[in-house]
Amino acid sequence: MWNGELLDLDAYLDRVAFTLDPAADRATTLRGLHRAHLAAICFENADVRDGVPLGLDVPSLQDKLVARRRGGYCFEQNLLFAAVLDRLGHEVTGLGARVLLSRSGPEVPRTHALLLVDRRWVVDVGFGGGGLLEPLPFAVGAFAQQGDWTFRLDHLDGVWTLRSFQGGEWKALYDFTETPNAPADYAIVSHYLCTHPSSPFRGRLLVQRTDERARYNVTDLELTETRPNGEVVKRSLTPDERVAVLREDFGLELPDRPTATG
Repeated sequence: MWNGELLDLDAYLDRVAFTLDPAADRATTLRGLHRAHLAAICFENADVRDGVPLGLDVPSLQDKLVARRRGGYCFEQNLLFAAVLDRLGHEVTGLGARVLLSRSGPEVPRTHALLLVDRRWVVDVGFGGGGLLEPLPFAVGAFAQQGDWTFRLDHLDGVWTLRSFQGGEWKALYDFTETPNAPADYAIVSHYLCTHPSSPFRGRLLVQRTDERARYNVTDLELTETRPNGEVVKRSLTPDERVAVLREDFGLELPDRPTATG
């Protein structure tokens, strides 16, 4: 289903600067790959903002995220990672999540992609809201300290909720069920997010990465640093400053396309 046989694994491993250790167990390799991917490939929506069609097939994802060294949003990131894990022999199940943050309820659509790996791990390299740095055990009450970030996985009435401890309280990031999603399911939701006028990914640039100590966001011409203790620092950028920040802090070179926001 995930077409791992179409992936140039060596090129991907070079892109994320990760060396497979044949002596390492599967869990150790999975954690290392997850962190390496996040460190090398940032979340970004420039193509969606600019109306550039997205290809979610493995060759298209490899061309954009690996060969052209771009980032992507959740469907691109996690579909590429699913192909990597499939190629390495893991059992991968695609899942769909409702992004909560300050929202809740069934009126929130399932517009986020994440992965369940080997029926043991929640894996997500594509969450732009400050998600997991490494896989989280798929178990009720699973708890993990990842750098300065703390995560918890709750379960109630068939719904799993991933929470992050920020600013002195547990904040719900997203919830999901165990209903499997195929690449075709993701393609439909991705098309909606790329084309619907109310999509949060249209009309503005969003770039994000998270490390051990903070989450860094560029939204149009504003840079925001958010720390787990709730501290937030914002700085306005000129267009030239943004180019430099994206290159130096996010490892990202965007195509030079004119936009309304600069």
